[in-house]
Amino acid sequence: MALAAKARANVRLPPEVNRVLFVRNLPFKITAEDLYDLFGKYGSIRQIRVGTATDTKGTAFVVYEDIFDAKAACDHLSGFNIMGRYLIVLYYSTAKATKKKDLDKKEADISAMKQKYGMDE
Repeated sequence: MALAAKARANVRLPPEVNRVLFVRNLPFKITAEDLYDLFGKYGSIRQIRVGTATDTKGTAFVVYEDIFDAKAACDHLSGFNIMGRYLIVLYYSTAKATKKKDLDKKEADISAMKQKYGMDE
């Protein structure tokens, strides 16, 4: 066990790798228990959230205790066929979630500055 921890300490992971996975293209009838069984093979899971609203159905977030377990799950389960659907497993990125908000704010700032300096279109 000590050798495995030492080997992991020397591994450099890409910056997008984190403990939170975003899973898309899930069957609508899949349960959190099914996901625990599937994703639990790759390491200890802290939390799983399955989308139940109409706009989030077919998606889930899987949070691992260890970043290396999340990487292993992402590497092995991307494209995995479950109940006739091929999973899309991605690393969750907060930058993607806030990008549209930032763009909207920048557009509002630009229009305010145009109005302030009389540069209306």
